[in-house]
Amino acid sequence: MFDRMKEDVKVVFDRDPAARSTFEVILTYSGLHAIWFHRVSHWLWKLKLYTLARMISQLARFLTGIEIHPGAQIGRRLFIDHGMGIVIGETCEIGDDVNLYQGVTLGGTGKEKGKRHPTIGNHVLIASGAKVLGSMKIGDYSKIGAGSVVLSEVPPHSTVVGIPGRIKIQNGAKVTEDMDQVNFPDPVAEMLRLMQKEIDALKSEIRQIRASKGEFFADEEEQ
Repeated sequence: MFDRMKEDVKVVFDRDPAARSTFEVILTYSGLHAIWFHRVSHWLWKLKLYTLARMISQLARFLTGIEIHPGAQIGRRLFIDHGMGIVIGETCEIGDDVNLYQGVTLGGTGKEKGKRHPTIGNHVLIASGAKVLGSMKIGDYSKIGAGSVVLSEVPPHSTVVGIPGRIKIQNGAKVTEDMDQVNFPDPVAEMLRLMQKEIDALKSEIRQIRASKGEFFADEEEQ
């Protein structure tokens, strides 16, 4: 138990440049507290002490602003940064070395039974305000952009942005660890840019055809 707690503290120093001392991290990092509370509630949940487990998880929610259902399965070295508003559902499974930021929801899509929350792979980053909803897999080394809403499965080594989330495959290559959570590619903006380029090319071609016939566009006549 104490080895795992030491590992949790080390993760904070590895991923948060604002961390200054072990004493400060242990006392002030709510994401760390939420993980420790969850280990206790999850242990009670496996013992089928469901009410007591839920009581502890609700206490953790009150103290940290982070809601983790005691049934959720969480791997090693999870880092929750500025975790206020994070929600992790009952059947959610989180792999190792995952980063979650403020306002992330790992939730369901309705009243379905059984596995209804996402499975998060290893080395995944989910940025602020992102929502991952439903029983699907987020592949290893994937990045979910801030404010994105993911409703379908994401393959490994992918970047997802937008509402609904759209996948930006990085040619099968691993997404670099130093990619920040803001400067993600925007496939919608790229599509609009290409469409505008095609429209401009078509207008230019039509102008040339009409000019050869002595005809002009209305805006050209006004000039």
